[in-house]
Amino acid sequence: MFYATISLKLIIGLAALIIVMRLLGKKEMAEITPFDFIYTILLGGILEEALYEEKVSILHILFAIALWGALIYAVEILVQKFNVLKKPLKGEPSELVIAGQLNLKELSKNHIEMEQLRSMLRKKGIFSLKDVEYAVLETDGSISVLQTAESSGMKPEILNITPPPQPSIMMIDEGEIVDKGLKRLGRTKEWLMEELSKKNMHLQDIFYGEWTEQSGLYIKTYE
Repeated sequence: MFYATISLKLIIGLAALIIVMRLLGKKEMAEITPFDFIYTILLGGILEEALYEEKVSILHILFAIALWGALIYAVEILVQKFNVLKKPLKGEPSELVIAGQLNLKELSKNHIEMEQLRSMLRKKGIFSLKDVEYAVLETDGSISVLQTAESSGMKPEILNITPPPQPSIMMIDEGEIVDKGLKRLGRTKEWLMEELSKKNMHLQDIFYGEWTEQSGLYIKTYE
């Protein structure tokens, strides 16, 4: 009976982990945020404590997993509905290098030393900071890098193009204006609303909007 109970607990635990991965969506492990990681570890702790503890019945496990799952699902829905919750719960990317210049404030904020930054760049095949045009620390802890035109071999005079001086800046996220993007671009909300008016678009109809110096405002609606 004892072994049957352990087996049943293991089966329930496996089913719960599958449900967790479904709740997370089709993410690679590298894309899981610290928040995702924390509640996955928490589930592991619940199952570990319950597996060999005879006082913890299968009904107790089912209740704990159901309550845990409901809470996580509620958090995910709230994050999708209210952008104000995304930053504290999911975090946001940090620009470590902007137009070839180190962003010392973001480096300090993320507790990244120069040798750590150099190590992260080397893993991207970049061995000199002078070859970096932009570097962004993603919410999963990885780094995304845009090399300078000279270091990447994509010289404008060779390709006969004018490369954009900066990567795209997100201006609209699920119908809401991204203040950080406006600040980065040095523009106002009035300017953005005027640009949308020129395109006969309404803010609430826009799922995603970004700005590049080369192409201007790029919009994707919910439709």
